[in-house]
Amino acid sequence: MTEFARILAVDADPRLLGLYKRLLKQHGCSVVVAEDTESMNRALLEQCFDLMILDVMLPDARGFQILSRLRLKNDTLPVIVVTALGDDADRIIGLENGADDYLPKPFNPRELLARIHAILRRSRRKEVPGGPGVDGEILKFGSLTLDLSKRLLVRDGVPIPITTTDFATLKAFARYPNQALSRERLMQLSRGRNYESSDRSLDVQISRLRKIIESDPQTPKYLQSVWGVGYVLIPDVVVKEAHEESSASTSMGP
Repeated sequence: MTEFARILAVDADPRLLGLYKRLLKQHGCSVVVAEDTESMNRALLEQCFDLMILDVMLPDARGFQILSRLRLKNDTLPVIVVTALGDDADRIIGLENGADDYLPKPFNPRELLARIHAILRRSRRKEVPGGPGVDGEILKFGSLTLDLSKRLLVRDGVPIPITTTDFATLKAFARYPNQALSRERLMQLSRGRNYESSDRSLDVQISRLRKIIESDPQTPKYLQSVWGVGYVLIPDVVVKEAHEESSASTSMGP
């Protein structure tokens, strides 16, 4: 690997999880492991990842079902499906459910690294937290419209001046509408990796945004607190404009 990446590895085999941790850390990655869907969901809630390695056969769910649920929520997290099942039908099912690649067990660690690198290179776009979005999401709440690609917040047709930090935080919420996001994940999405866990500026930022988008900031309708978790943005409408997508999979080899 030639670049830092945050990777979530989900597998029922503790020995394989240990291999992921050793291998990926040796190549400069940050690795979180999960052996079931409960620990996976907790990790996804608390942190932001660049890629997930997902085993098909978990003790409490099929990997294909997990993948399908992620894609139904418009979660674009890149996923490599790993399985001991070598049937072409399973490979096709994985790709049809939104997998970015498919790797049968046993696999060569160098091949895994190469596939991770290829997916990261393809999925990482030149987009900074406070810059315009490359996808055409438009969110509407009340009389307000947020256009990510134009970096524009409008009320009744009149643009509202917002700071780069305001927009970066709104964009972080817009990526995951109607989903509760932890403070840590919001900070990663809106400000990147450079933040302190004790930083309380996010609370100030939320208060500022409520004054902008809420008719009654003391009783927010759209930007709500989720006790014990963090915050959630609940828009009235989410529109995603059509855009050209790149190929979903890398070469599977001969």
